[in-house]
Amino acid sequence: MRRIERALISVYDKTGVVDFARGLADLKTEIVSTGGTARLLAANGIAVREVSDLTGFPEILDGRVKTINPRIAAGVLAIRDNSAHMAQVREHAIPLIDLVCVNLYPFVETTKKPGVQFEEVIENIDIGGPSILRAASKNFQDVAVVTAPEDYDRVLQALKAGKGAIDSTLLFDLARKAFLCTARYDAQISQYLSRMTRLDDEFMLAVDNAFPPNIFMDFEKIADLRYGENPHQQAAFYKWGSQPAHGLAAARQLQGKELSYNNIVDLEAALNLVCEFEQPACSIIKHTNPCGTAIGVSTRDAYLKAYEADTLSAFGSIIGVNRVVDQETATEMAKLFVEAIIAPGYDTGAIEVFGAKKNLRLIATSGKDKGEEWARVEIKRVTGGILLQSPDEILLGPEVQVVTKRQPTDQERVDLEFAWRVVKHVKSNAIVLAKDGCTVGVGAGQMSRVEPVKISIQKANSKARGSVLASDAFFPFRDGIDEAARGGIVAIIQPGGSVRDSETIDAANGHGIAMIFTGLRHFKH
Repeated sequence: MRRIERALISVYDKTGVVDFARGLADLKTEIVSTGGTARLLAANGIAVREVSDLTGFPEILDGRVKTINPRIAAGVLAIRDNSAHMAQVREHAIPLIDLVCVNLYPFVETTKKPGVQFEEVIENIDIGGPSILRAASKNFQDVAVVTAPEDYDRVLQALKAGKGAIDSTLLFDLARKAFLCTARYDAQISQYLSRMTRLDDEFMLAVDNAFPPNIFMDFEKIADLRYGENPHQQAAFYKWGSQPAHGLAAARQLQGKELSYNNIVDLEAALNLVCEFEQPACSIIKHTNPCGTAIGVSTRDAYLKAYEADTLSAFGSIIGVNRVVDQETATEMAKLFVEAIIAPGYDTGAIEVFGAKKNLRLIATSGKDKGEEWARVEIKRVTGGILLQSPDEILLGPEVQVVTKRQPTDQERVDLEFAWRVVKHVKSNAIVLAKDGCTVGVGAGQMSRVEPVKISIQKANSKARGSVLASDAFFPFRDGIDEAARGGIVAIIQPGGSVRDSETIDAANGHGIAMIFTGLRHFKH
């Protein structure tokens, strides 16, 4: 690229722009600017030329028209190695522009202002900015395009190293970033407007329209992964774009091998489950299902109870806790081979204990940060499209009722709620047995309702007796209740809603089992 002779600077976010412009001026680059940016630069002693000097036309329409002008567009779009282009440039005395530094009106930030009016939102749709960015990006071989303050230093350093010119690799990288900027900006505008409704000549957000007619999703790659679910599959990890990272995407890995695709999926399952509880909680995850989950008086207590729930399945698992891991807890966890641990943090003693297990992945996260609205939507891909749904954040329905003659005891109610919180996170058809704040048996992902009952009782063995049972959906037949009674279950929580509810209620009454209907199911497919 030829030397940068002239730069157009027009920015809303003026962070660092004075130093950037001064750096350009030191390299003998002429600065052309608009409105408030020009006044700021001039006030800081930087020689600046108003854009109207180039266009021969003033800014008009309250600043809506500044850079939209053939002389600006031609100065950016002219291909320097095209003799016909350059002949026209000379014929019309068009000043060439070699660098464009533009950032855009704060559309998204404006939409989030409390009580913002629609007219203000519309005025914060940038027109000239995206146009000039796209023009410069299209002509990246001849024009440098800078869209963000964090790029100012590297551009100045490249100019100094190149004696006023920028190498083609950086030019292309800057152009790609600019196209991403304009694409994201237009998508944000379209997304916002698609959720608007008009009533009596007033525009407002349609609060009941959670899923607009069109959606534009923006993701940024965090890392390439070693492979996907299996070694022959490729995989990568992306965060939701255009907003700060949150949840697992913002987690810090403190030690251990790089995370795999399956690790990340299981870590998410562990994090989601332990965040159900206010008390110290631990969940041990295998293939996204909890083999043991418990609450306790301490993190160590919760972990030991969760481990004892299914010592066989815990081997090679993912452990999640909702408290900082201390040395005492780490010492117990270190006795078991696990793939990864996720927690809000680890004290110095815990780090020292885990340091002996070099391959163990330690993940620190601030918790299940919900992020912004669109970042909370659950997404599942199907052939030819995607499915979206809101997260399962409601625990109970509006009409929770005991439907049996026997009322659950106070302790049974506590255990029933615990089991109900856990069963939300088990693949359907799902059954969870629990006692004293700990799962004792989990039946996951079966094709009938009675089979996970049998499996959970089998896994619990003698611990099933005196436990409570949670079912993520209703019992279609009484056989599940009968199996529960044979296993010694004393109370059941389930959604209800089957045409045979009366039969299951009769079965529970016949066995002396207390049963609660929640009016809400928790399928997890």
